[in-house]
This record gives sequence, structure tokens and C-alpha cells, in this order.
Amino acid sequence: MAAKVFAYFVALVAVFSVAKSDPGPLQDICVADTSSGVKVNGFACKKDADVTENDFFFSGLAKPAVVNNTVGSVVTGANVEKIPGLNTLGVSLSRIDYQPGGLNPPHTHPRATEIIFVLDGELDVGFITTANKLISKSLKKGDIFVFPKGLVHFQQNNGKEPASVIAGFNSQLPGTQSIAVTLFGSTPAVPDHVLTKAFQIGTKEVNKIKSRLAPK
Repeated sequence: MAAKVFAYFVALVAVFSVAKSDPGPLQDICVADTSSGVKVNGFACKKDADVTENDFFFSGLAKPAVVNNTVGSVVTGANVEKIPGLNTLGVSLSRIDYQPGGLNPPHTHPRATEIIFVLDGELDVGFITTANKLISKSLKKGDIFVFPKGLVHFQQNNGKEPASVIAGFNSQLPGTQSIAVTLFGSTPAVPDHVLTKAFQIGTKEVNKIKSRLAPK
């Protein structure tokens, strides 16, 4: 298993070395100063004297997350918000844990391509092109799959046991827009007449979906 994980990360580094999404750095390090009020394309740099090894460290992906929601999956990010040292480096990771039947609902990452490595379990995954073609595949432990930047995609555990993946991104902060939550749970709300016409449903159905997606 360790050899497979190592091979995955070698492949990940190779891909990102030629396919960076974020701008390249202009200095060795630029550890994010998240307390700064300065707004730039990324975060302002912390003073070099204040940088420590902990700015480049995160242990939050080591164990499966506790899944306790209606979709049956949890995403744990390891991006610049968790690892300040990633600022300007153009890479990040996340771990996704799924209950049996659990779904990572259709969503997009507007700033990054995603590559996943299956740690455990079996998954049905797919993405939809701008020509409205579904590209899908059933994955098992050790498999790798790529979701192109900005395209709607999903993963679902199709097995009887929990599943987990490690996902890599060529952005320090890829961003995530869940399709259902974006359209039916935005603030301010998308007008009902827009949703009823787009989805060819009635106002009652729109309100029912909104109530189910409202923050608990």
C-alpha cells in the first residue's frame, strides 16, 4: 500500500509541474498571513522571521473523518487555509471519506483540475463535458481518475464498505461549488421564477428542495 501511495504522489508532482493553475511564485516561500487585511490574488506573505515548520505541516488527512450527514460523505481539505506554506505554490490536497452508498454530490472546482487516488473501497465516478457527455468509470482500491478543471463531477461509494480517496489539485485553493446547494441555497436566494423555469418544476417543488438544503 505504501508503494502505491508513493507512486501516486510521484505522478501527482509530475502532473502539477507542467499543469499549474495558479500563478508561479516570485520568491522561495510566501507563507500566508491570513490575518492581513491586504487583498491580493492569494494571501499576503508572512514576515520571514515569523515563519515556522508548522506553516508547512498538516496531519488532518491521516485518519478517516466521521461521516454524519444526509449525503454520506465528508471532504477534509488540506489547502492554503490549513497549510499557510502552500501560498503561491499552486497545489493542495483533500481527503474524501464515504459511507456505503455515500455520495460526493455533483460539483465543480472553478480554479483547479482534480486527480483522485482510491485508498480504500469502490467508487462510481464521472464528469460531464460542455458537450453534455458523461465520462464515467467504476474504480477500486489503487485506481486513479482525473476530473478536468471547471467541469461538473461526482463520486459515489458503490460498495458495502466505507471508501476513501486522496484528491490532488493544481491550486492552493481550488474552490468548490456544489450544484444543488449553489442554486437552491445561495444568499440572497436565486429567484423562484428562475429555478421554476430552468428546471421545469413548480414553486412548491423549489421551496421543498430549498428547505432540504437549508443549513441545519
